[in-house]
Amino acid sequence: MSDRHDDFDGFDDFAEPRDGLPEGAFADDDPDDGLLEEELRQAAAILDPVPAGLRQVAVDAFALHDLDARVAELTFDSLVDAIPVRGETDPPRMLTFRSDGVTVDVEVTADGLIGQLLPPGPAGIEVLSGPRAHARLTADDMGRFTGEAPPAGPFALRLRTGGEVVVTEWLRA
Repeated sequence: MSDRHDDFDGFDDFAEPRDGLPEGAFADDDPDDGLLEEELRQAAAILDPVPAGLRQVAVDAFALHDLDARVAELTFDSLVDAIPVRGETDPPRMLTFRSDGVTVDVEVTADGLIGQLLPPGPAGIEVLSGPRAHARLTADDMGRFTGEAPPAGPFALRLRTGGEVVVTEWLRA
């Protein structure tokens, strides 16, 4: 090996001394650091922007962080818990969610959603499905609701009954 590589003892050999700082030290309050950071942010925004769909998913996830919302747990799923019916080629998926005093029964078919709230009563229902626009449904006085399009991909339901908010677990349709 040559003599110039034998005395390498680390990064200090390449650091240029700065006024008032020991050799190899970095200045924390360098005004150029703020400019560099801003330039890097602008470059990242142009060259690798956050996709609009991902941004909407993040906003929706934050919106779900409602401290007053109760989570309704999945207690029945016909894909797992039901006995298959012979001859039925495409049976509807039956789901039951429960949270304290609220039960939500949902049937997912190729035509959409059919469901009922127990105890029965009116409610506003949002079908949450990631970056897509939320379908808004209304439960009647008997707690019944329908939705025309079946959810594609993961979905959850957000129910607003009076002053109460209940959110179901996320499932794949």
